[in-house]
Amino acid sequence: MPKPIVVLDAPSNLGLRPPEPGLVPGVYKLAGALRDKGLVPQLGASDGGVVVPPRYLPDWDGKTVRNAQGLASYSPRLADRIQQHISAGAFPLVLGGDCSILLGGMLALRRRGRYGLVFIDGHLDFRHPGNAEAVGSAAGEDLALAMGRGAASLTNLEGRGPLVEDSDVVAIGFRPDDENLAEVREAGITTIDVTRLQQEGAARIARLALETLQQCSVAGYWIHLDADVLDPTVMPAVDTPTAGGLTEQELVSLLRNLLTSNLAVGLEVTVFDPDLDPDGTLAQRLTDVLVAGFQDYF
Repeated sequence: MPKPIVVLDAPSNLGLRPPEPGLVPGVYKLAGALRDKGLVPQLGASDGGVVVPPRYLPDWDGKTVRNAQGLASYSPRLADRIQQHISAGAFPLVLGGDCSILLGGMLALRRRGRYGLVFIDGHLDFRHPGNAEAVGSAAGEDLALAMGRGAASLTNLEGRGPLVEDSDVVAIGFRPDDENLAEVREAGITTIDVTRLQQEGAARIARLALETLQQCSVAGYWIHLDADVLDPTVMPAVDTPTAGGLTEQELVSLLRNLLTSNLAVGLEVTVFDPDLDPDGTLAQRLTDVLVAGFQDYF
């Protein structure tokens, strides 16, 4: 029997830069936009509430991670709630927010043991002090942080870092020219760019991800989904749209095959910005993709 789905809101925009002076990133509205399109009842899910983030502070010193203190306090609180739902036998669907909410999900699982990560993202998000003069925003370094690269205040939360082993990560859907690809491959991460996925098919790539993580003997895996993995012609309402992404059908197939495994323990959705979707068309599109992605889960 599938685990009951519980939808948890994590409306944090702490990991992004301001889109313009005087404005804050609109990704904090993601959960509300998808709920407004009926995501929760369409999935037959229960309401897991919301973990309210600290205030977004736009100022940045040009050296450290923007909103680092807020991220360090928010991530354990988000982990508490995720862990609570997993311990109760549920499957948490976490609606972000930006990609920095990954720290909460992986911390929750690190507390429980060894878990893997399927990282579905248009970018590898592997910027860190070792390869960049200024890190800036955590949403561009979330994978690096989860793997222990970066400021100790975020890489070693509760003294448990790294939150995921290098070998236990499968990155899918990034663009082939990602600037950090060579370093990520050298770290031992399984990497499957968008071109390979489109050549081999999403179903086969999902099976490869599952087989890879099974060989690592993980207790389960978390799924990170950044909406910018989709092509901008499909989903332009993201902070860094990059050409050459997935179609809706490819993402649905990938999710369907990943979600049918009993090793899947949760899914987070990030970076969709309703401020860039004034008529709600794109919110409906993303909702439809998620509902279709869960079709074989039940």
